[in-house]
Amino acid sequence: MTTLPRPTTTLTADDARRLALRAQGFLGAPDRRAGVRGVLRHLGAVQLDTISVLARSHELVPYARLGAVGRTTVEAAYWKDAHAFEYWSHAACILPVEEWPHFAFRRRAYRNRPHWNHELPDGAYDQVVKQLRAEGPLTATELGGAKRTSDWWDWSGTKVAVERALMYGEVVCVERRGWKRVYDLAERAVPQPLLHDELDDAECLRRLVRLAGESLGVGTRADIADYHRLKGEQVDAVIADSGLVPVEVEGWGKPAWADPAALTTPARGRHRTTLLSPFDSLIWERARTERVFGFTHRLEAYVPRPKRVYGYFAMPVLAGGRLVGRVDPAREGSTLVAKQVTLDGPKAVAAVAQALVEAAGWVNCTDVRVERVDAPELREPLARELSRALA
Repeated sequence: MTTLPRPTTTLTADDARRLALRAQGFLGAPDRRAGVRGVLRHLGAVQLDTISVLARSHELVPYARLGAVGRTTVEAAYWKDAHAFEYWSHAACILPVEEWPHFAFRRRAYRNRPHWNHELPDGAYDQVVKQLRAEGPLTATELGGAKRTSDWWDWSGTKVAVERALMYGEVVCVERRGWKRVYDLAERAVPQPLLHDELDDAECLRRLVRLAGESLGVGTRADIADYHRLKGEQVDAVIADSGLVPVEVEGWGKPAWADPAALTTPARGRHRTTLLSPFDSLIWERARTERVFGFTHRLEAYVPRPKRVYGYFAMPVLAGGRLVGRVDPAREGSTLVAKQVTLDGPKAVAAVAQALVEAAGWVNCTDVRVERVDAPELREPLARELSRALA
């Protein structure tokens, strides 16, 4: 067993929170010249999800950091010029193309996987590769059909084959078109200097652990493992050589690791006030969110309506480096509707109003309507702040 060094640095809980905020792009002035691509490289992974309320989650992530970036600009920044690819990381994620070599360990694991949920029909894999070589890039529908029936899980043989090729790394998702994956051969889509699986598993893991630590600022073993969905023992095997340094965080009660560069620069600057996607990497892991922010959050989209507490797609509100409330949004024409607003006391009113008005402008809404406020005594103060901000 590797003997790990003892921490020589102790951080307060507030120190750790500020490190996390800066590492995630919410503290200090963002590099606007780098834009959406800079956000992607900085975070290392942007999660995709099918739910679209204000916008899809991968659009909300750069918006939360940069402000009102055009949604078509966001899509072009991700996919144009072979800048990114989609693969399985924390979940289905957009990843910077320079991380392609780091996922060789996962591609090898898929190639050696003995059992699959979907059976691969004879000849389907070779046919998909042949068709993409001749006609790609193509969606599964253009390849011959994504499903056999209307059931979401009833994939066609073509869909099974192309998804298997995606996992193996012979095929790449090069963009989403109407939310459908667009596939192409890796040999065409990935720049040649990166198109290799030369890194052994240990080196892949070492690099991903280091990148996760840099993106988190500071994190526990579980935090670092969760970022790219590694196993705890995989993290243990490489963390001593990752370049991260052990630290102690007051109140965490668990060993932690930090990006050494983050420790040398005071975490200060301007805080963002914004709505956050529940799939934003700042908060996508519930245990970490509770530990760092003292804020319990659960996506309730898949919870039966009578059992929801905060709403279908409740978006936490970040202000002053803290999570100060939640908004469950919807859109009706040119009105952003706050179906339910939860406020962490009177001090949160102005921040929530600011976040709502900015989000409304981003999605081309000219008005904001609040349907329900959990604390009735804060409804009128919120209405006044919204009127002032919209004026």
